[in-house]
Amino acid sequence: MPSRVYLDWNATTPLRAEARAAMLAAYELIGNPSSVHAEGREARRLVEDARSSLAAAVGALPRNVVFTSAGTEANALALSPGLRGRSGEPVRRLLVSAVEHASVLAGGRFPAGDIGQIRVTRSGVVDLDHLRALLADGPPALVSIMAANNETGALQPVAEAAGLVHEAGGLLHVDAIQALGKIAFNINAVGGDLATFSAHKIGGPKGVGALVVTEGLTGLEPVLRGGGQELGRRAGTENVAGIAGLGAAVKAALQALPEDAERMTSLRDRLGNGLRCIAGATVFAEDVERLSNTVLFTAPGLKAETAVIGFDLEGIAVSSGSACSSGKVQPSHVLSAMGYDATVAQGAVRLSLGWSTEPDDINRALEAWRKLGNTLLRG
Repeated sequence: MPSRVYLDWNATTPLRAEARAAMLAAYELIGNPSSVHAEGREARRLVEDARSSLAAAVGALPRNVVFTSAGTEANALALSPGLRGRSGEPVRRLLVSAVEHASVLAGGRFPAGDIGQIRVTRSGVVDLDHLRALLADGPPALVSIMAANNETGALQPVAEAAGLVHEAGGLLHVDAIQALGKIAFNINAVGGDLATFSAHKIGGPKGVGALVVTEGLTGLEPVLRGGGQELGRRAGTENVAGIAGLGAAVKAALQALPEDAERMTSLRDRLGNGLRCIAGATVFAEDVERLSNTVLFTAPGLKAETAVIGFDLEGIAVSSGSACSSGKVQPSHVLSAMGYDATVAQGAVRLSLGWSTEPDDINRALEAWRKLGNTLLRG
Protein backbone atom coordinates (compact mmCIF):
# COMPACT_ATOMS: atom_id res chain seq x y z
CA MET A 1 0.00 0.00 0.00
CA PRO A 2 1.52 3.36 -1.03
CA SER A 3 2.43 5.80 1.70
CA ARG A 4 0.30 8.88 2.22
CA VAL A 5 1.17 12.21 0.62
CA TYR A 6 1.09 15.24 2.91
CA LEU A 7 0.18 18.47 1.08
CA ASP A 8 -1.13 20.58 3.95
CA TRP A 9 2.09 22.23 5.11
CA ASN A 10 0.45 25.65 5.59
CA ALA A 11 -1.70 24.09 8.29
CA THR A 12 1.26 22.54 10.10
CA THR A 13 4.61 21.00 9.28
CA PRO A 14 6.36 17.82 10.39
CA LEU A 15 8.75 18.28 13.29
CA ARG A 16 12.29 18.85 12.02
CA ALA A 17 14.97 16.49 13.30
CA GLU A 18 16.87 19.48 14.69
CA ALA A 19 13.83 20.66 16.65
CA ARG A 20 13.12 17.17 18.00
CA ALA A 21 16.71 16.80 19.21
CA ALA A 22 16.65 20.20 20.90
CA MET A 23 13.37 19.40 22.63
CA LEU A 24 14.50 15.99 23.86
CA ALA A 25 17.61 17.59 25.37
CA ALA A 26 15.47 20.27 27.01
CA TYR A 27 13.15 17.67 28.54
CA GLU A 28 16.12 16.33 30.48
CA LEU A 29 16.42 19.61 32.38
CA ILE A 30 14.54 20.05 35.64
CA GLY A 31 15.05 23.74 36.35
CA ASN A 32 12.51 26.55 36.10
CA PRO A 33 14.02 29.25 33.85
CA SER A 34 13.11 31.90 36.43
CA SER A 35 15.14 30.17 39.19
CA VAL A 36 18.59 31.53 40.01
CA HIS A 37 20.29 28.21 40.85
CA ALA A 38 22.33 26.23 38.33
CA GLU A 39 19.39 24.12 37.17
CA GLY A 40 17.32 27.22 36.53
CA ARG A 41 20.18 28.97 34.74
CA GLU A 42 20.58 26.01 32.39
CA ALA A 43 16.90 26.18 31.43
CA ARG A 44 17.19 29.94 31.03
CA ARG A 45 20.15 29.48 28.68
CA LEU A 46 18.01 27.41 26.29
CA VAL A 47 15.27 30.05 26.28
CA GLU A 48 17.71 32.87 25.65
CA ASP A 49 19.55 30.95 22.93
CA ALA A 50 16.25 30.48 21.10
CA ARG A 51 15.37 34.13 21.63
CA SER A 52 18.68 35.16 20.04
CA SER A 53 18.15 32.78 17.12
CA LEU A 54 14.73 34.18 16.26
CA ALA A 55 15.89 37.77 16.75
CA ALA A 56 18.84 37.25 14.41
CA ALA A 57 16.60 35.60 11.82
CA VAL A 58 14.21 38.57 11.58
CA GLY A 59 16.51 41.52 12.27
CA ALA A 60 15.43 42.25 15.84
CA LEU A 61 17.12 42.56 19.21
CA PRO A 62 16.72 39.56 21.55
CA ARG A 63 15.18 41.73 24.27
CA ASN A 64 12.34 42.53 21.87
CA VAL A 65 11.25 38.90 21.38
CA VAL A 66 8.29 37.71 23.48
CA PHE A 67 7.48 34.00 23.52
CA THR A 68 3.81 33.00 23.60
CA SER A 69 1.71 29.83 23.49
CA ALA A 70 0.97 30.15 19.76
CA GLY A 71 0.68 32.56 16.86
CA THR A 72 -2.89 33.33 17.87
CA GLU A 73 -1.79 34.52 21.30
CA ALA A 74 1.04 36.50 19.72
CA ASN A 75 -1.50 38.27 17.49
CA ALA A 76 -3.76 39.00 20.45
CA LEU A 77 -0.82 40.46 22.35
CA ALA A 78 0.16 42.63 19.40
CA LEU A 79 -3.31 44.09 18.85
CA SER A 80 -3.23 46.38 21.86
CA PRO A 81 -4.96 49.79 22.03
CA GLY A 82 -2.26 51.04 24.42
CA LEU A 83 0.48 51.07 21.79
CA ARG A 84 1.99 54.46 21.02
CA GLY A 85 2.58 55.46 17.43
CA ARG A 86 5.61 57.27 16.05
CA SER A 87 4.09 60.61 16.97
CA GLY A 88 3.90 59.48 20.60
CA GLU A 89 0.11 59.49 20.48
CA PRO A 90 -1.57 56.17 21.34
CA VAL A 91 -3.27 54.33 18.51
CA ARG A 92 -7.02 54.57 18.92
CA ARG A 93 -8.30 52.25 16.21
CA LEU A 94 -7.35 49.10 14.35
CA LEU A 95 -7.32 48.59 10.58
CA VAL A 96 -6.94 45.02 9.29
CA SER A 97 -6.90 43.65 5.78
CA ALA A 98 -9.99 41.67 4.84
CA VAL A 99 -7.91 38.52 4.19
CA GLU A 100 -6.22 38.27 7.60
CA HIS A 101 -6.18 35.19 9.79
CA ALA A 102 -9.19 34.82 12.08
CA SER A 103 -7.09 35.73 15.13
CA VAL A 104 -6.38 39.14 13.58
CA LEU A 105 -9.88 39.71 12.24
CA ALA A 106 -11.09 39.18 15.82
CA GLY A 107 -9.34 42.45 16.68
CA GLY A 108 -7.40 41.53 19.78
CA ARG A 109 -8.35 43.93 22.56
CA PHE A 110 -9.81 46.65 20.34
CA PRO A 111 -13.55 47.31 20.73
CA ALA A 112 -15.53 46.15 17.70
CA GLY A 113 -16.54 49.72 16.90
CA ASP A 114 -12.89 50.75 16.56
CA ILE A 115 -12.00 48.11 13.96
CA GLY A 116 -12.07 48.76 10.22
CA GLN A 117 -11.27 46.54 7.23
CA ILE A 118 -8.98 47.27 4.31
CA ARG A 119 -10.18 46.03 0.93
CA VAL A 120 -8.14 43.71 -1.25
CA THR A 121 -7.95 43.34 -5.02
CA ARG A 122 -9.34 40.48 -7.08
CA SER A 123 -5.91 38.89 -6.71
CA GLY A 124 -6.07 39.07 -2.92
CA VAL A 125 -3.55 41.88 -2.47
CA VAL A 126 -4.18 44.80 -0.10
CA ASP A 127 -5.65 47.87 -1.83
CA LEU A 128 -3.15 50.58 -0.82
CA ASP A 129 -5.41 53.38 -2.07
CA HIS A 130 -8.14 52.21 0.27
CA LEU A 131 -5.64 52.00 3.12
CA ARG A 132 -4.50 55.55 2.39
CA ALA A 133 -8.09 56.80 2.51
CA LEU A 134 -8.83 54.98 5.77
CA LEU A 135 -5.69 56.39 7.41
CA ALA A 136 -6.67 59.93 6.43
CA ASP A 137 -10.15 59.53 7.88
CA GLY A 138 -9.48 59.26 11.60
CA PRO A 139 -6.98 59.22 14.47
CA PRO A 140 -3.68 57.26 14.45
CA ALA A 141 -4.23 53.59 13.77
CA LEU A 142 -2.58 50.25 14.34
CA VAL A 143 -2.66 48.52 10.95
CA SER A 144 -2.35 44.73 10.62
CA ILE A 145 -1.36 43.22 7.27
CA MET A 146 -0.01 39.70 6.86
CA ALA A 147 3.23 39.16 4.95
CA ALA A 148 1.81 36.20 3.02
CA ASN A 149 -1.71 34.88 2.86
CA ASN A 150 -2.21 31.44 4.34
CA GLU A 151 -4.80 30.40 1.72
CA THR A 152 -3.73 31.89 -1.61
CA GLY A 153 -0.05 32.39 -0.78
CA ALA A 154 -0.24 35.96 -2.13
CA LEU A 155 2.54 38.20 -0.81
CA GLN A 156 1.34 41.51 0.57
CA PRO A 157 2.90 44.98 0.01
CA VAL A 158 3.87 45.41 3.66
CA ALA A 159 6.80 47.75 3.01
CA GLU A 160 4.64 50.12 0.95
CA ALA A 161 1.91 49.93 3.57
CA ALA A 162 4.42 50.74 6.31
CA GLY A 163 5.31 54.00 4.60
CA LEU A 164 1.66 55.07 4.48
CA VAL A 165 1.00 54.01 8.06
CA HIS A 166 4.01 55.79 9.52
CA GLU A 167 3.31 58.95 7.55
CA ALA A 168 -0.13 58.98 9.19
CA GLY A 169 1.39 58.54 12.67
CA GLY A 170 0.38 54.92 13.09
CA LEU A 171 2.00 51.53 13.62
CA LEU A 172 2.19 48.42 11.44
CA HIS A 173 1.76 44.87 12.71
CA VAL A 174 2.82 42.11 10.31
CA ASP A 175 1.53 38.58 10.75
CA ALA A 176 4.59 36.80 9.32
CA ILE A 177 3.56 33.32 10.40
CA GLN A 178 3.33 31.92 6.86
CA ALA A 179 6.32 33.91 5.62
CA LEU A 180 9.09 32.84 7.99
CA GLY A 181 11.18 30.09 6.45
CA LYS A 182 9.57 30.52 3.01
CA ILE A 183 10.73 34.02 2.08
CA ALA A 184 13.34 36.36 3.53
CA PHE A 185 11.74 38.45 6.28
CA ASN A 186 13.38 41.30 8.19
CA ILE A 187 11.15 43.42 10.41
CA ASN A 188 13.23 46.53 9.79
CA ALA A 189 13.46 46.06 6.03
CA VAL A 190 9.67 45.90 5.69
CA GLY A 191 9.08 48.74 8.16
CA GLY A 192 7.09 46.68 10.63
CA ASP A 193 6.66 47.76 14.23
CA LEU A 194 5.42 44.37 15.44
CA ALA A 195 5.56 40.92 13.84
CA THR A 196 4.23 37.54 14.88
CA PHE A 197 5.54 34.01 14.28
CA SER A 198 4.60 30.39 14.99
CA ALA A 199 6.93 27.44 15.53
CA HIS A 200 4.84 24.71 13.92
CA LYS A 201 4.80 26.43 10.53
CA ILE A 202 8.57 26.05 10.17
CA GLY A 203 9.16 22.56 11.53
CA GLY A 204 8.99 23.40 15.22
CA PRO A 205 6.48 22.11 17.78
CA LYS A 206 2.84 23.09 18.03
CA GLY A 207 1.93 25.40 20.89
CA VAL A 208 4.79 27.92 20.67
CA GLY A 209 4.70 31.37 19.08
CA ALA A 210 6.44 34.69 19.36
CA LEU A 211 5.83 38.41 19.08
CA VAL A 212 8.74 40.58 17.93
CA VAL A 213 8.66 44.35 18.38
CA THR A 214 10.99 47.06 17.19
CA GLU A 215 13.28 48.90 19.56
CA GLY A 216 11.57 51.73 21.42
CA LEU A 217 7.99 50.55 21.00
CA THR A 218 5.96 51.50 24.06
CA GLY A 219 2.50 50.85 25.44
CA LEU A 220 2.37 47.09 24.89
CA GLU A 221 0.01 45.74 27.53
CA PRO A 222 0.28 42.04 28.48
CA VAL A 223 -2.66 39.73 27.94
CA LEU A 224 -1.52 37.38 30.71
CA ARG A 225 -0.57 39.02 34.01
CA GLY A 226 0.75 37.67 37.26
CA GLY A 227 4.47 37.08 36.82
CA GLY A 228 7.47 38.94 35.52
CA GLN A 229 8.36 36.51 32.76
CA GLU A 230 9.26 37.73 29.27
CA LEU A 231 10.34 41.13 30.67
CA GLY A 232 6.84 41.61 32.06
CA ARG A 233 5.16 41.25 28.69
CA ARG A 234 3.73 37.74 29.15
CA ALA A 235 3.25 36.03 32.50
CA GLY A 236 3.66 32.28 32.94
CA THR A 237 6.53 29.83 33.10
CA GLU A 238 8.11 29.52 29.67
CA ASN A 239 7.66 26.34 27.66
CA VAL A 240 11.38 25.58 27.67
CA ALA A 241 11.31 22.51 25.44
CA GLY A 242 8.93 24.08 22.94
CA ILE A 243 10.97 27.28 22.79
CA ALA A 244 14.16 25.29 22.27
CA GLY A 245 12.44 23.50 19.41
CA LEU A 246 11.43 26.82 17.87
CA GLY A 247 14.99 28.09 18.03
CA ALA A 248 16.37 24.99 16.36
CA ALA A 249 13.66 25.05 13.68
CA VAL A 250 14.40 28.70 12.85
CA LYS A 251 18.07 27.95 12.26
CA ALA A 252 17.32 24.90 10.11
CA ALA A 253 14.62 26.63 8.08
CA LEU A 254 16.74 29.66 7.23
CA GLN A 255 19.75 27.56 6.31
CA ALA A 256 17.65 25.53 3.85
CA LEU A 257 15.56 28.47 2.56
CA PRO A 258 17.29 29.27 -0.75
CA GLU A 259 17.38 25.68 -1.96
CA ASP A 260 13.90 24.82 -0.65
CA ALA A 261 12.29 27.90 -2.19
CA GLU A 262 13.74 27.22 -5.64
CA ARG A 263 12.73 23.57 -5.59
CA MET A 264 9.22 24.22 -4.28
CA THR A 265 8.59 26.96 -6.83
CA SER A 266 9.23 24.45 -9.59
CA LEU A 267 6.95 21.87 -7.96
CA ARG A 268 4.24 24.49 -7.26
CA ASP A 269 4.17 25.63 -10.87
CA ARG A 270 4.05 22.08 -12.14
CA LEU A 271 1.17 21.34 -9.78
CA GLY A 272 -0.76 24.45 -10.79
CA ASN A 273 -0.30 23.80 -14.51
CA GLY A 274 -1.42 20.20 -14.08
CA LEU A 275 -4.51 21.11 -12.07
CA ARG A 276 -5.64 23.65 -14.67
CA CYS A 277 -5.60 21.00 -17.38
CA ILE A 278 -8.21 18.91 -15.56
CA ALA A 279 -11.94 19.67 -15.18
CA GLY A 280 -11.59 23.38 -15.93
CA ALA A 281 -9.74 24.12 -12.69
CA THR A 282 -8.72 27.66 -11.79
CA VAL A 283 -5.74 28.59 -9.60
CA PHE A 284 -6.19 31.74 -7.50
CA ALA A 285 -3.73 34.64 -7.23
CA GLU A 286 -1.56 33.33 -10.05
CA ASP A 287 -1.05 36.84 -11.42
CA VAL A 288 0.73 38.12 -8.30
CA GLU A 289 3.82 37.11 -6.38
CA ARG A 290 3.06 34.10 -4.18
CA LEU A 291 4.71 31.80 -1.71
CA SER A 292 6.72 29.12 -3.42
CA ASN A 293 4.69 26.33 -1.82
CA THR A 294 1.00 27.29 -2.09
CA VAL A 295 -1.72 26.47 -4.64
CA LEU A 296 -5.38 27.31 -4.00
CA PHE A 297 -7.70 26.09 -6.73
CA THR A 298 -11.29 25.31 -7.61
CA ALA A 299 -13.35 24.01 -10.52
CA PRO A 300 -16.93 24.69 -11.62
CA GLY A 301 -19.34 22.89 -9.31
CA LEU A 302 -16.65 21.66 -6.91
CA LYS A 303 -17.51 21.35 -3.21
CA ALA A 304 -14.45 21.69 -1.00
CA GLU A 305 -15.68 19.30 1.68
CA THR A 306 -16.28 16.54 -0.85
CA ALA A 307 -12.95 17.19 -2.56
CA VAL A 308 -10.96 17.16 0.69
CA ILE A 309 -12.55 13.82 1.64
CA GLY A 310 -11.93 12.49 -1.86
CA PHE A 311 -8.25 13.41 -1.76
CA ASP A 312 -7.99 11.87 1.70
CA LEU A 313 -9.43 8.57 0.44
CA GLU A 314 -6.78 8.65 -2.29
CA GLY A 315 -4.13 8.96 0.40
CA ILE A 316 -3.46 12.67 0.03
CA ALA A 317 -3.87 15.26 2.79
CA VAL A 318 -5.10 18.66 1.54
CA SER A 319 -7.35 21.32 3.04
CA SER A 320 -10.02 23.83 2.18
CA GLY A 321 -7.98 26.77 3.51
CA SER A 322 -7.31 27.81 7.08
CA ALA A 323 -6.99 24.94 9.56
CA CYS A 324 -8.43 26.96 12.45
CA SER A 325 -12.12 26.08 12.21
CA SER A 326 -12.33 23.06 14.53
CA GLY A 327 -12.21 20.62 11.63
CA LYS A 328 -15.10 22.24 9.80
CA VAL A 329 -14.91 22.94 6.08
CA GLN A 330 -16.22 26.49 5.67
CA PRO A 331 -16.44 28.93 2.76
CA SER A 332 -13.23 30.91 2.37
CA HIS A 333 -13.53 34.45 3.75
CA VAL A 334 -10.38 35.22 1.75
CA LEU A 335 -12.07 34.46 -1.57
CA SER A 336 -15.19 36.33 -0.49
CA ALA A 337 -13.01 39.38 0.24
CA MET A 338 -11.45 38.98 -3.22
CA GLY A 339 -14.91 39.35 -4.75
CA TYR A 340 -15.78 35.73 -5.52
CA ASP A 341 -19.32 34.55 -4.84
CA ALA A 342 -20.24 31.99 -2.20
CA THR A 343 -20.35 29.12 -4.70
CA VAL A 344 -16.72 29.67 -5.63
CA ALA A 345 -15.68 30.31 -2.02
CA GLN A 346 -17.23 26.99 -0.98
CA GLY A 347 -15.27 25.07 -3.59
CA ALA A 348 -11.68 26.14 -2.96
CA VAL A 349 -9.07 23.51 -2.12
CA ARG A 350 -5.55 24.31 -0.92
CA LEU A 351 -2.47 22.22 -1.58
CA SER A 352 0.70 23.38 0.18
CA LEU A 353 4.16 21.86 -0.15
CA GLY A 354 7.15 21.52 2.11
CA TRP A 355 10.82 20.65 2.28
CA SER A 356 10.26 16.91 1.86
CA THR A 357 7.71 17.14 -0.98
CA GLU A 358 8.90 15.11 -3.97
CA PRO A 359 7.99 15.19 -7.68
CA ASP A 360 6.17 11.87 -7.24
CA ASP A 361 3.92 13.52 -4.62
CA ILE A 362 2.85 16.02 -7.28
CA ASN A 363 2.23 13.18 -9.74
CA ARG A 364 -0.01 11.41 -7.24
CA ALA A 365 -1.91 14.60 -6.43
CA LEU A 366 -2.58 15.26 -10.11
CA GLU A 367 -3.67 11.67 -10.69
CA ALA A 368 -6.02 11.91 -7.70
CA TRP A 369 -7.49 15.16 -9.03
CA ARG A 370 -7.97 13.58 -12.45
CA LYS A 371 -10.02 10.79 -10.87
CA LEU A 372 -11.92 13.14 -8.56
CA GLY A 373 -12.62 15.68 -11.28
CA ASN A 374 -14.08 13.03 -13.54
CA THR A 375 -16.16 11.62 -10.67
CA LEU A 376 -17.27 14.66 -8.65
CA LEU A 377 -17.96 16.98 -11.57
CA ARG A 378 -19.41 14.50 -14.03
CA GLY A 379 -22.49 15.77 -15.81
